[in-house]
Amino acid sequence: MAGGGDWRPPRSCEDYWWEWKHCRGLRHAFHHYYAHGALPACDRWRDDYEACRAWERGRAAAAQEALCKSERARVMEKQKYPPVWTLRKSPPPDWYIP
Repeated sequence: MAGGGDWRPPRSCEDYWWEWKHCRGLRHAFHHYYAHGALPACDRWRDDYEACRAWERGRAAAAQEALCKSERARVMEKQKYPPVWTLRKSPPPDWYIP
């Protein structure tokens, strides 16, 4: 993590706001409920938006740490699912045959 003057949020504050609004939308909620059996948890996007605004207003160290922690958690959550397909090291021997 860089110093307070050099550091920028990983996303713009408007991105966090848009993600929160999208998450709360009826269409997204219906899709999420259909796919996962539960309504989406949108509070993290709102918290990230508020932390981003707090950082913009006063370069608050607590807001910076909250954003970094939240983004790290988001990345770790994405990485916990293995890829569906196994990647090949080389093409199959008969790749050119129709």
